[in-house]
Amino acid sequence: MRDFALELEQRKQAGLYRTRRQITGPQKPSLVSDGRALLSFCSNDYLGLANHPATIEALRNALPETGLGGAASHLICGHHDAHHALEQRLAAFTGRSSALFFSTGYMANMGVISALAGRGDTIFSDRLNHASIIDGCILSRARVRRYGHGDVAALESMLAETSGHKLVVTDGVFSMDGDVAPLTELARVCRRHDALLVVDDAHGLGVLGPQGRGSVAELGLSEDEVPVLIGTLGKAVGTSGAFVAGPALLIDYLVQKARTYIYTTAMPPALAVATCASLDVIERDDDRRAHVLGLVSRFRREASAMGYALMDSRTPIQPIMVGDNWNALALSRALEARGLLVSAIRPPTVPEGEARLRVTFSAAHTEADLDRLLQGLSDCRDLAQPRDLAL
Repeated sequence: MRDFALELEQRKQAGLYRTRRQITGPQKPSLVSDGRALLSFCSNDYLGLANHPATIEALRNALPETGLGGAASHLICGHHDAHHALEQRLAAFTGRSSALFFSTGYMANMGVISALAGRGDTIFSDRLNHASIIDGCILSRARVRRYGHGDVAALESMLAETSGHKLVVTDGVFSMDGDVAPLTELARVCRRHDALLVVDDAHGLGVLGPQGRGSVAELGLSEDEVPVLIGTLGKAVGTSGAFVAGPALLIDYLVQKARTYIYTTAMPPALAVATCASLDVIERDDDRRAHVLGLVSRFRREASAMGYALMDSRTPIQPIMVGDNWNALALSRALEARGLLVSAIRPPTVPEGEARLRVTFSAAHTEADLDRLLQGLSDCRDLAQPRDLAL
């Protein structure tokens, strides 16, 4: 029998053991973790909408009309008017013909990728893609070729020497580095080599582009150029679930083929109503995006001046590169002792030797909150031992 206890001990010795922390109350920058008040800089609630009054009110008002549970899968009797309205809203928001509502971002990536490629096909995946993309590639049983992070020239060489059905999949904004994929160039080489481009814009949606429509919209890329757009709703949108948007024919195909959509209970319809309300806030409130990106700009300027090694990111994801697992943990714990919650990210989430602190900002953070973080980093900078990286 496999020695599970030994494997756990080995993870502890390598500085890779993970624990859950218990949060009390709503998700916001000032939260209570395991009974202690902390200022959080590790949430994906980039626009501060997870606890927004308009969204909460929409959910509360919808419950008497929709009930709570989804009760059945979408293809049995679980597809509610509210789900349908959200799909239409998401299609319009992203500038796509049609959209399909999934229960989670992980399920969306798994279902979409494994439906659009199979045995005999080839998937080309960026080396830093999210675990859900990697697992979707594996589940598809297609041949998988990984290209260097953002290396369009390497990808084009691979595409040129490959025949048959080809799928290229990338994150829009990479979750651990915070950088944006070269989407215009990717769209160009995919069209040139007859490959279907899939972009997961989980961390771009709500933050980038006109009215927060994402990294694809920021570059003005059409449905023809990016046929498959995936997004999550539990990050900047502040609710839960995910979606895929694209041509009506492709969406219809996914209804027939995406197993993670077909064989799961529909999300609570009231949540779909709340998500529409959140999208309304995102569209009209440019000040939220301006505020969070202003915090990012100031953080980068002042943390860099302290000697911290920051990665090349203009998004609310601002990693501080440390390198060693134990040093990353020590810096995270020292900040927590000062009332600041910033997670240490270690392998296998990031490559070996690239442990880091993943600082994330929200529109709910204030300038005073940033002052506290910068003071904490100033106090603890000897623990970081940042490396001189070519970033």
